[in-house]
Amino acid sequence: MIIYNARILTMEDVDIECGYVQIEDGKITAIGDMDNAPKVTSSDINAMNNTLLPGFIDAHCHLGMWEDSIGFEGDDGNEESDPCTPHMRALDAINPADRCFNEALEAGITTVMTGPGSANPIGGAWVAMKTSGICIDDMVMLSPSAMKFALGENPKSVYNSKNLSPVTRMATVAIIRENLIKAKKYLKDTENYEKDPDEYDEPEYDIKSEALVPVLKRELPAHFHCHRSDDIFTAIRLSKEFDLDYVLIHATEGHMISDSLGQNNVKAIVGPLICDRSKPELKGLDCKNAAALYDKGVEFAICTDHPVIPVQYLPISAGIAVRGGLDYDEALRAITINPARICNIDNRVGSIAIGKDADLLIFDTDPLSPYAIPKLVMVDGEIVRNDID
Repeated sequence: MIIYNARILTMEDVDIECGYVQIEDGKITAIGDMDNAPKVTSSDINAMNNTLLPGFIDAHCHLGMWEDSIGFEGDDGNEESDPCTPHMRALDAINPADRCFNEALEAGITTVMTGPGSANPIGGAWVAMKTSGICIDDMVMLSPSAMKFALGENPKSVYNSKNLSPVTRMATVAIIRENLIKAKKYLKDTENYEKDPDEYDEPEYDIKSEALVPVLKRELPAHFHCHRSDDIFTAIRLSKEFDLDYVLIHATEGHMISDSLGQNNVKAIVGPLICDRSKPELKGLDCKNAAALYDKGVEFAICTDHPVIPVQYLPISAGIAVRGGLDYDEALRAITINPARICNIDNRVGSIAIGKDADLLIFDTDPLSPYAIPKLVMVDGEIVRNDID
């Protein structure tokens, strides 16, 4: 298939004012201007000078973990029976039949990072996945893709109501630290046994430590839920203590400490941007947050935190960041190539480049406007929406 006569925003170094993209077996195989386009046929797609973009990526949501319009039966995002659940896997909870997957696709969100919520100091393993499909195993791109940690008021609120620990920020961090130290010892004992099984005993199997070992080895990023500035600094401190590859999730008060975040070379996923200040930790919510981080050189993406903000409003969220002062092109990058890089899936998605998945969108209007609907949505070379005349 060839998409031609398109204004191509590649999210790479060069855009093409009028060009084509060739697709074979679900991959992008060629890109260029129309002067060098191959011969097209009636089965190819004439973009009619409209804008061609890579599929949008929501880098932090809970799609499929809290099903729409169901209640408890579909609430599988927080295992509130234990504050430390690194062995929990989003892969075992996501329901692709949730209608919100279709709503994501209709809006051009073709990839998401989804997983457990923030009830527990350590919540479990996340998944990077496509939004098109019926079986989670066929939709997964990377699993596990991150380990979820949570700081601040959420763990406190959940376990205070149960009269269990943690009920303070100190206890939340202590639980995280305790389990990382246990996993560190478990890793050392395992390595010693593998080197010399005659001298060392094999450690007793510990499923929680097993799940945390890749985090300690920097093979699996640590995603820290943190809104308030002090919790953001706690996430940085813990990550330095254990040499973690970490990402700040939400970073709502990041604009208040943007100098420090820039100096620490952090990565952040900011959002939700269009909700109210529904809890104390959101009192610093400001649509200028993304712009402030960008100005200090922070690598960031924009998210919805679905179902807090419905996933289909991701591009509108990026538009709100522009209203807050973010450069327009950077807002587009914040829902395409930036989240792909932060989530370690940029080898497949996030930009229009040879060898990447053919996840493509065509818009006939500003894609970040509240009334924009993609004229075409393609995932892995398969058209899932086509309103092109």
